[in-house]
Amino acid sequence: MINTAFITKLKNDYRQREQERRQIISRSNDVLFQAKKTIFALQREELSLAEEKLRSMEAVLKKMEKDFSPNRLREEGAYHAAAEEYVEAKTLAAIVSGKKINAITGLHLGYDSYLGGLCDLIGEMVRLATNRAAKGKYESVAELKDKAEEIMNSLLDFDLTGYLRTKYDQARGHLRKLEQMAYEIRLRKDK
Repeated sequence: MINTAFITKLKNDYRQREQERRQIISRSNDVLFQAKKTIFALQREELSLAEEKLRSMEAVLKKMEKDFSPNRLREEGAYHAAAEEYVEAKTLAAIVSGKKINAITGLHLGYDSYLGGLCDLIGEMVRLATNRAAKGKYESVAELKDKAEEIMNSLLDFDLTGYLRTKYDQARGHLRKLEQMAYEIRLRKDK
């Protein structure tokens, strides 16, 4: 009734795909975990530790790009989450070190990783501003607010939908928190 050679090929293809899937998920989870640690280090302004972790993540992501096709990687949600979190960590490192946010060289990241990471970055900027305000670095709050506004103004040009629209709306809420924080600091300074 059924061609056994066809079923055998189907079984082998399925097993190969599942093996790749497990490898991608495992490596992606490592990148995701390291990205969260990197962001935490950046919140404490431990730049050398953050740079070390960023290099480690980049090595894993480059190896994944070598081992799997871009289409294969983008099929896995775990990879997408890891790439987005990496972008968030990399762009936060640029903010903390006073550098310009730019395309990440050496990796082939999709627009969705960049856009999701940039939206999430605004929330991390709120945490950074809070930490700096707690240390009495009030002028830094206004600077972070200005940078967040610049990022959000850049994102206005996109007609984001679905998942990215949700992230964008969350980023707008985070920007409002930064604006409120800067406003309250300004009021206290003027008294």
